[in-house]
Amino acid sequence: MTSGCTRESQDFRDLHASFRKAGARIVGVSRDGIASHEKFKAREQLPYELLADADSKVCKLFDVIHEKSMYGRKFLGIERSTFLLDGAGVLRREWRKVKVPGHAEEVLEAAQSV
Repeated sequence: MTSGCTRESQDFRDLHASFRKAGARIVGVSRDGIASHEKFKAREQLPYELLADADSKVCKLFDVIHEKSMYGRKFLGIERSTFLLDGAGVLRREWRKVKVPGHAEEVLEAAQSV
């Protein structure tokens, strides 16, 4: 429920119909638990699924866990990333170190061209 995650989820929510028209399915993944996801999904009225990766298997598979630093303290955190897979599960494009403003629109354009 950070400001970045909230804004990003809202942007994808607002473009959800356009993604569906392009044949794309949105799925959010984080290490937060199912109860947290359900609360967030309800609060933000998200029409797509949020998956809980409590054991970090998906995060490790997509190599998104990296060392970060906040207030001089180092920790392992998730690098905001987006992955576009086609209907066969083939990775078509990836975005790493995502900056939220304009990101959902950029992903939609890529989804429309796949």
